[in-house]
Amino acid sequence: MMNIVLLEPEMPANTGNIGRTCVATDTRLHLIQPLGFKLNDKLIKRAGLDYWDKLDVTVYSDYQDFLDRNPKAKIYMATTKGHHVYSDVKYEPDCFLMFGKESAGIPEEILVENEDRCVRIPMWGDIRSLNLSNSVSIVLYEALRQNGFERMTMQGELHHLHWKE
Repeated sequence: MMNIVLLEPEMPANTGNIGRTCVATDTRLHLIQPLGFKLNDKLIKRAGLDYWDKLDVTVYSDYQDFLDRNPKAKIYMATTKGHHVYSDVKYEPDCFLMFGKESAGIPEEILVENEDRCVRIPMWGDIRSLNLSNSVSIVLYEALRQNGFERMTMQGELHHLHWKE
């Protein structure tokens, strides 16, 4: 099972959207405090719709608490400062994909200790960064693709009509 880690997220709507993506992909969500909102914030619930109660979420008091409670975690850190493109990395089926807070990303003190596991999403021009929930989706779905979309539904059905044969 994949793991998404949000380090000090600030915006409840982003965290709600990410929570919904985690439910849809059977991915665990790890939230590292401080959070820029309360977990019962109605904006989280609105963005996560009726999926929030199905979410496997763990909250940590700080980054060290996260490391202490996940000592063998293989962590990939998404950052605009990374040398490796996210799609060039081989993701393990139980890896941790970490994303920093919206206003500042993952602190450089953490990045410099994990340079070989820092990944970036290519962007054109001088755009500072993508939206956090979009970035999570991009990297998570690449990791899921590499692992064969294990246990995921691979085809859909029409509600009222039938596909032509």
